[in-house]
Amino acid sequence: MAQLRQDYQRFVELDTEVIVIGPEGPASFSKYWQDHQLPFVGLPDPEHTVLKLYGQEVNLFKLGRLPAQLIVDRAGMVRYVHYGKSMADIPENQELLALLAELNQEPAEIIH
Repeated sequence: MAQLRQDYQRFVELDTEVIVIGPEGPASFSKYWQDHQLPFVGLPDPEHTVLKLYGQEVNLFKLGRLPAQLIVDRAGMVRYVHYGKSMADIPENQELLALLAELNQEPAEIIH
């Protein structure tokens, strides 16, 4: 999350909402957000509801829920997915920012 925080303003400039979904319950998740003053949205998912929707892996031998990054466009279409093989397997912000800039160049779809 520190990585996302470093470039958070750049994500905002690309009209992107950063949402971090974690396995903790609401109370501990909220405390973590307050203690670290994170600028983006945090969603507790202790029942793994969102995890299951997007196919994120849980591996108890690798400390639990492995990282996953997704970009979902305004129409609700998943445009990018990266499933980490370890806790450190996270794409660089530059890769995500470049993809977002490219997606922003595409004509906007009309959502009904």
